[in-house]
Amino acid sequence: MADKTQRSDVTLDTIVSLCKRRGIIFPGSDIYGGLQGTFDYGPIGAELKRNVKDAWWRAMVQDRFDIEGIDSCLLLHPSVWKASGHVENFTDPLCDSLGPSRKRYRADHIEEAECARFLVIDVTDEAAPRTLEAEIWAPTKKKAKEFFQQWWEKALGLEGRRVKLEEVEGSRTTGRFSPDDGGRLTEPRMFNLMLTTTLGPVEESSAKVYLRPETAQGIFINFDNARTTARRKLPFGIAQQGKSFRNEITPRNFIFRTREFEQMEMEFFCKPVEFCQTGERTDMEWFEYWRNERLDWFVRLGINRENLRFYDHPKEKLSHYSRGTTDIEYLYPIGWQELEGIAHRGNFDLTQHMEHSGKDLRYFDPEANTHYVPYVIEPAVGVDRTVLAFLCDAYREEEVKDRKRVVLALHKHLAPIKAAVLPLLANRPELVERAHKLAADLKRHMNAVYDDTGAIGKLYRRQDEIGTPWCITVDVESLDDQAVTIRERDSMEQRRVPIDRVVEVLRADLEAAAPAPAAQ
Repeated sequence: MADKTQRSDVTLDTIVSLCKRRGIIFPGSDIYGGLQGTFDYGPIGAELKRNVKDAWWRAMVQDRFDIEGIDSCLLLHPSVWKASGHVENFTDPLCDSLGPSRKRYRADHIEEAECARFLVIDVTDEAAPRTLEAEIWAPTKKKAKEFFQQWWEKALGLEGRRVKLEEVEGSRTTGRFSPDDGGRLTEPRMFNLMLTTTLGPVEESSAKVYLRPETAQGIFINFDNARTTARRKLPFGIAQQGKSFRNEITPRNFIFRTREFEQMEMEFFCKPVEFCQTGERTDMEWFEYWRNERLDWFVRLGINRENLRFYDHPKEKLSHYSRGTTDIEYLYPIGWQELEGIAHRGNFDLTQHMEHSGKDLRYFDPEANTHYVPYVIEPAVGVDRTVLAFLCDAYREEEVKDRKRVVLALHKHLAPIKAAVLPLLANRPELVERAHKLAADLKRHMNAVYDDTGAIGKLYRRQDEIGTPWCITVDVESLDDQAVTIRERDSMEQRRVPIDRVVEVLRADLEAAAPAPAAQ
């Protein structure tokens, strides 16, 4: 399989435009100018997001016999985050541009570049040129001019004046500079990513709690509760979905990196290899199983396999407790990026919570007749990144009768709306009545809509853009033959079906399209 490095079929701007135009995703607090790093899901997006979460829950919990689901609190005891290491270690190196943009960056995201220092000289008065107290760092004079025109000209009050940029001889050096305005960067300082709030009526340090930065710790602290009440033996998993919060320094790329997001995580507790019986999967075999199973889940729901790949973290970059970490990367319009992480966390988390809480979280293995702390395999994926991947992979543009057709070829089980019922003539009461009744019948079995707000061709295109698999037209002939026309989204093929069989036919089509359960 060829390893692509960029995409030519879709851009992030195209997806952003589609999302706002069709009610999929809006900027957060839009009427107040927005709040950076936040997004609201509109009527179509809310359904898509729910379908993604439902598909994950079914695959990870409902279709399996070895995983239980829980829903833990957003607010956990502060000691949870001390035990997990988040209070001390959940930090990023932060630096600011000293240029006019004053933009903030993660220092480890700024690559070193060879740049020269450029002076800004006001030559409006040729007899008395004036050198400004400013310096622009750029690889070329052309780039320095771009920085000047975008940021420095206004900041220095030089609009309408004649200016030249002059490279300082011997200033060329390799370092980290602002990629937005060419300013120097401050020295990195460590910045904790957890958001805080207070409990109780008085804001004081003793009342400070954290909004959870991940859902995993809520699973670990409920390991014993879930295991005993569900009467589970190893191996088994605990799954959870929910909101998490991170005070990201540089949220960017639409919903790929945000400050408020949802996660879908599962902690799979298994036996260390030395306690496995003959024929049982070892911890490393479970790690390999979940790597493959999670990638296959995306493929079963329509992601092109060529747009997915594994990235195995090298040993020298693993967390001190990790026995192995693999990212499933997706080829977004911004390039290859992490979609999901599968980590072998060893027994680190349960051991930490045992030490800090004083609670014995060891597992008694009746076959080995001994206690031990289980190992944990963690598949963890962000809902929003998953939604973005499905949107990018489903986006199609094609020419139909010399006109562009935009289609979201989403898997039928992810499609926000399953069927749209359209009367051919909105001014014929008898057609409208039958279309309304059919839409109501369908709605009892799937998410269906009625629409008569345009010509039939425009209605088709609108439903194509939001991924609706079937459009059902009630026409004049329906009054005589008691049948309707069902149009398929992807092929645009049409078939005539009796009205009283539409629900049966579409339910059968949906059932046939259901992703196969994972091999366990």
